[in-house]
Amino acid sequence: MKFIILGCGSSMGVPRPDGFFGNCDPKNKKNYRTRCSALLKASNQNILFDTSPDLRQQLLRHNIKKIDKVFYSHMHGDQTHGINDLRSFYISSKKQINVYADKFTSKYLKKSFSYIFNTYSKEYPATLKLNKLTKNFFLRNNNNKINIKSISVDHGNVKSNCFIINKKIAYISDVSKIYEKDYKYFYKLKYLVIDCLWYNYHPSHFNLEKSLLMIKEFAPKKAILTNLSPILDYDELKKILPKNVVPAYDGLLLKL
Repeated sequence: MKFIILGCGSSMGVPRPDGFFGNCDPKNKKNYRTRCSALLKASNQNILFDTSPDLRQQLLRHNIKKIDKVFYSHMHGDQTHGINDLRSFYISSKKQINVYADKFTSKYLKKSFSYIFNTYSKEYPATLKLNKLTKNFFLRNNNNKINIKSISVDHGNVKSNCFIINKKIAYISDVSKIYEKDYKYFYKLKYLVIDCLWYNYHPSHFNLEKSLLMIKEFAPKKAILTNLSPILDYDELKKILPKNVVPAYDGLLLKL
């Protein structure tokens, strides 16, 4: 199995739509960041985490021909507003795609994208089926099981979900607090992909100091910083990180 960081940028990406690169060197391709999505690529299915507004570009870049399931972390636009791009996979498969979200995100999706979940005419059938996000989800990958564990965390004034796959990788793209009762699930993973917006304090995201504190606490073999704003230049950030910590970049592939 492979886990692909499709996008690792903050809510407006890098550069922002107005061309602002911040501290990032535009000559470095790793500083071009689309909004956060990730893909678990198993031998018989592709599982998507969040539908970034840049989803079309991300899927074309990686030649993804099918999406089998989608897990949503939370309701914010930079994680949901690429949802319409899933329609093409319904057209090619003639099957609704199962998506999984918590009650807050489900309510937002049904209100904002009702046409996707309801059939209004023969020409525009429902393309997705909305399901409750459970704490443990199991599916088969040929003869092997895949377990996707969801854990609720704080993301400012909303709840977000992080996902732990087969006790090997945790994906936490948007977080301001992980509850201590859940720390036990994060210890000594192979990979920890974790929110790191910028250097200074932010009420809805981990900053670099907080990300590194969590990485030290959980002691993964390798940690990857994601949701990176234009403040964080790839090379400058990499210089100051511990050996087992790297900045994410679009297209980063992790072998599970």
